[in-house]
This record gives sequence, structure tokens and C-alpha cells, in this order.
Amino acid sequence: MFGSARKNALLKLFSLSVLVALTVSLFAMPAAAATTLGAAAAQSGRYYGAALANSKLSNSTYSTIAAREFNMITAENEMKMDATEPNQNQFNFTAGDSIYNWATSRGLKVRGHTLTWHAQQPTWMQGMTGTALRNAMINHINGVVAHYKGKLAYWDVVNEAYADDGSQNRRQSNLQGTGNDWIEVAFRTARAGDPSVKLCYNDYNIENWSAGKTQGVYNMVKDFKARGVPIDCVGFQAHFGSGGMPSSFQTTLANFAALGVDVAITELDIASAPATAYANVTKACLAVARCVGITVWGVRDNDSWRTGENPLLFDSNGNKKAAYTAVLDALNAAGPVPTNTTAPVRTNTPVRTNTPVPGVTPSRTPTPGSTGSTCSPVSSTITAPFSYDGAGTLCWQSSNLGSYINSWNTNSVTVNGVNVSNIWVSSGSYPAKINGFWYVSYNSSVAWGHFEAK
Repeated sequence: MFGSARKNALLKLFSLSVLVALTVSLFAMPAAAATTLGAAAAQSGRYYGAALANSKLSNSTYSTIAAREFNMITAENEMKMDATEPNQNQFNFTAGDSIYNWATSRGLKVRGHTLTWHAQQPTWMQGMTGTALRNAMINHINGVVAHYKGKLAYWDVVNEAYADDGSQNRRQSNLQGTGNDWIEVAFRTARAGDPSVKLCYNDYNIENWSAGKTQGVYNMVKDFKARGVPIDCVGFQAHFGSGGMPSSFQTTLANFAALGVDVAITELDIASAPATAYANVTKACLAVARCVGITVWGVRDNDSWRTGENPLLFDSNGNKKAAYTAVLDALNAAGPVPTNTTAPVRTNTPVRTNTPVPGVTPSRTPTPGSTGSTCSPVSSTITAPFSYDGAGTLCWQSSNLGSYINSWNTNSVTVNGVNVSNIWVSSGSYPAKINGFWYVSYNSSVAWGHFEAK
């Protein structure tokens, strides 16, 4: 019996050893490498996307590659201004919806491109100037954003607004002619229309950190973040020559990300599609935690706007090129999902509803604009009751953004249950007390502000 017991014990020990060894072996096995671009990017919490044209979705080679390889889709032209509002106040979303429905039915996300641009404006808008153009821009943003509200991952709110002359200046355009605040107004209008979508500025030739254009955009984003203008991301188009990206591109991505915005490569194509150049761009994005993804501008070489340069990952027959393999390998080599790829939580959380004491004078006079950077618009109408914990800020965004340049209009806002729609505060008279609350200026170039109780 002793021998039998010992034999059984040895058999159990052997079985346990085999089980442990097998378990260790299984845990030690590396995860299988993803076989498509979208799946490989998703391993690190990113996307790999492509711009699609509605007219080409009927081509089986084109649509098969797009559905298989990518997990983010951008409409190449179908959501631009001339496509979505061909006649003033007459919107047309047929082509844009076709791409959206094709993508979402396959589980792919969609990036909106673009709400405002100096190019591809509808004919009726091209001759407009001043207030008429500003109002038309606002109306266009409201109409398009309302249609796609809650459906898109990103909107390119403003496209290519900076000059190419080596300076840090804005591009001269009819939109710029409406006032230097037009970009801010566009972002605030888009945010009021859709609180959930991420709002982006998109441009080309801003990849080189030392370039004047890059610095101009960087300073704008820095200013917007400091003043609470709702910008969530910056898109770098990345239309490169055969030499690939500038050596400072990763630095550029990192510096923009440090401002508190996501960064993305939005329209990538590289002349002759060198494998090393494509791999380097991919690695630059992967090295920056807030680089959320890469989009190539087209599927096959013959789909590209630079078709003679063969700049994409698939040749005209739909075959994978060496650059494709280089990108896939780089994506598969990425580490775990970054922990800080989401945008900071916005500050437009609901205001607490403890009962205010009517008519109580604040213990100190707030400094005009002192707390504006922490304040995001809540709504065009503020419903009572509301109050503060001693340091709160309540904001609203005018429903007629851009109409008041040097003064504030409360625009049918109710404060503590009292309508104050006809109260104006001139740009030189801050702070002002309205219905027991202090009205504090923020930016005199746009009709927006906040109440504050101390």
C-alpha cells in the first residue's frame, strides 16, 4: 500500500507539473499579430482610416479593401460645404449619408470633413462678405451638425485657415474677412450643436515644428485652450514627398498634445510610398500617447488626388505594397493601450441646485475674465433654480453667435428664474451685477460670457 500511495503521489505531482508548465507556456505565448491595419491600430487604442468617395463604393475591389482594412472612414468630398448646402438653406445629405451608412453598417466609425473652408464653398456663398457671410457660416454649421449630431467621432470644424507664406498669419479668405474671431465662432457653434463629438482644426504643412505656419496654428490652439474655446484635436494632413516626414514631426505632435488636445494624421499620402517613410510616420504617431490615429487619403493609387505619384498603400490593382507591410508591422509592434488618449473632461457639468440667496452681494468683486478659462458654454437658456458653492461659474453661449462683436447680449437667458433678455453689458463696464449675480466679461470679440458668484 505504501508503494501504491507513493506511486499515486508521484503521478499527481507529475500531472500538476505538466499543468503548471502548460499554463505558463500558454501565458507566455505572444498575442497573434493583427492581419489588417484597423485591427493592428486598435491594439493600442488607435484607429487606421481612409478617405472614401461615394462614387467608388460600387467597385468591389475598392469597397472590399476599405471594409477589411480600416476602422475609421472620412468622406472625401461628400460632407463639405458645397455638397451639404448646394443652395442656401437647402441642405442635401444624400451622398454624405451614403458613406456614413456604408461605414456604420460595417462597424466603422466616421470622421466629419469639413464644416468650414475657404475652398469648395457653394456658388451662392462665394460672393458673400461681412455679416451675411458670417451668418451663413453659422447657419451652415448648425444645419450640418444637427443632422449628424451624436453620430460622428470627429468633426474637422475649420480646414486650412493659415497662410502658406512662411509667416504665422491667417490665410486671406472671405471667411477671414468677416473678422478674426471667425474660427472661434465656428468652434463654439459646432460645440453648441453637438456636445459629444470631438472638434478639430485641420491643416497641411504644419508638420515641421520650426515652420511659421506650424507656430501660428500652435499659438491659436494654445490661446483657445487657455480661454476655454472648445477645441479637442488637431489634424495634420501629412501630404509628404518621397523623402517622408520632417525630422521634427514627432516633436510637433508631442508639443500640440501637451496643450491638452488629441492629435491625428488625417490625410496621409507619401510620393512613391517608400516603406521606411510610411513606417516612420506610423512610429511617430505611436510614440505620442494622444496621437489617436492615422487616415490615408484614398485606398488605391488610382483613387488618390496624387495618382501619378503612387502615394498610397495599395497599387491600382488593389495589391498590398511594401509600405503596407511596413505600416502593419509597426502597428503590431506597438505597446499596450495608452492611458491618456482621451480628451480632458469638459467643464460644462450641471450646476448644483442649492437654493441661492437673492440679492446677496458678493464679498469681493471678481476680476473680469479671471475664471473664464475654466468655463464652457452650457446652453442658450439657463433654467432656475441654480446657485453656487462659493466658487462656481455658470456659462451660456449666445444662440446668435457672432452677431455682437463688441458687446454682450444675454439672448433670452433666464437667471434665477428671471428673464434678462434685454440686458446689455458694454465691453467697458465689467463686472456688472444682474439679478443678484455678477456678469463677468471674458472675450469681447464674441457674444459669450458667464455669471459668477463669490
